[in-house]
Amino acid sequence: MQLQTPDTVWARIEELARQEPGGVVATDGDGTLWTGDVGEDMFHAFLDHGRVDPPAFEGLVRDARAHGLSDAGKGPDVARRIYDAYVGGRFPEERLCELMTWCFAGWTHHEVSTFAHEVVEAGALTSRLHPELLAVVASARAAGVDVVLVSASPFAVVLEAGSRLGFDAEHIVAARATYESEVMQPDVQRPIPYGMGKVTRLRERVGPGRPLYAAFGDNAFDVPMLASAHIAVAVRPKPRLRRQAGDVHGIVELAR
Repeated sequence: MQLQTPDTVWARIEELARQEPGGVVATDGDGTLWTGDVGEDMFHAFLDHGRVDPPAFEGLVRDARAHGLSDAGKGPDVARRIYDAYVGGRFPEERLCELMTWCFAGWTHHEVSTFAHEVVEAGALTSRLHPELLAVVASARAAGVDVVLVSASPFAVVLEAGSRLGFDAEHIVAARATYESEVMQPDVQRPIPYGMGKVTRLRERVGPGRPLYAAFGDNAFDVPMLASAHIAVAVRPKPRLRRQAGDVHGIVELAR
């Protein structure tokens, strides 16, 4: 992948905006706007906290059995076993993203939001930011171009992280659990923004007709969103994205 500076990438976006006004820029969060994964941060904090309510426990048992894993032990035991299976390649990544979203089933919306706030505060997010991409985001906003954060992590924690970078709820697309009377249920709204689901959910948010000037991502599950943009930009790309770079026409790497 050819390296391009933030100024060069912004100049390309700016030219597209002159030619076809009204478009948007989309960016992944974990690994792209910041180092690390706030969804995993929240999940591991959840395991350490130890509160797994009955609806979540039933969901964990269901997923463990479906993938040939033991359902022995308490809720955190089953959840850790599933996570270890994911690390070992025996549990699908998209399904884990869903699980990390609904694992708070039984908690109220307020409880989940408060917990997400505490996780982001403890995670020192401001020390993990990627300034090269933030420079492009700042230029886009200054020019009146909408920037949308698209993440497969749970909405509550993405909102907490994104709000520190100027993203409000209207400019965040993330995995959402289902709620009944303010209580989380052990299920999610599908598709979550993972793989092609990123494109589907982004288009639902911004509308099908608006041009996607540029998309930024760091991993293989960002490929469909990257491929759907006029300008595809890899940010500190993971090996999996480098291996699939040939699937994205004209992809460039953002220089630090």
